[in-house]
Amino acid sequence: MPIPSVLKESVDKEIESFCFRKFPLHVRDRVWATHRWRSDTVTIFEWRTLFDSPQKAVDIKVAQFRYDAVSRRWSLFCADRNGRWHKYDGVRPSEKFSDLLDEVDQDPTGIFWG
Repeated sequence: MPIPSVLKESVDKEIESFCFRKFPLHVRDRVWATHRWRSDTVTIFEWRTLFDSPQKAVDIKVAQFRYDAVSRRWSLFCADRNGRWHKYDGVRPSEKFSDLLDEVDQDPTGIFWG
């Protein structure tokens, strides 16, 4: 069962707002956040221009949120240095997406934003 469209739209707006405010305007030509959906999973990326080649940018996986339609809960995942996803143990799955997004924003362990 796919994610309900109303829920997906709500989460999409929440992430767009988060990504927009994550980095100040004066640095957004060099670093910015964005997100991408794949089915019931949404991933936040940080984009950075290359120091020696500012016309090129690389994406860095920040966080991934997976929706389980049966439990109606979101789970949070973090990427390791090889780009593989692992369940993040700092917060439990939640029906409130904002709880998980707040954890990524606060990043108490330094695993998402370094």
